[in-house]
Amino acid sequence: MRLTDFWERMAEHFGETYADSFARDHVMSELGGRTVYEALDAGWGAKDVWRAVCVANEVPRHLR
Repeated sequence: MRLTDFWERMAEHFGETYADSFARDHVMSELGGRTVYEALDAGWGAKDVWRAVCVANEVPRHLR
């Protein structure tokens, strides 16, 4: 998954403003105690991060 696709999905699910806030501030156990930004910076693939976001936030199937 390209980062562009990842951020589009984040914005679609959370809204553009909250997507950035969530990615910056929400520490997720599914990401090893990292935020979305920290996981991406640590080398996690966008697809893996998106899957973790989906699990943690009950993202509807049509957005997965």
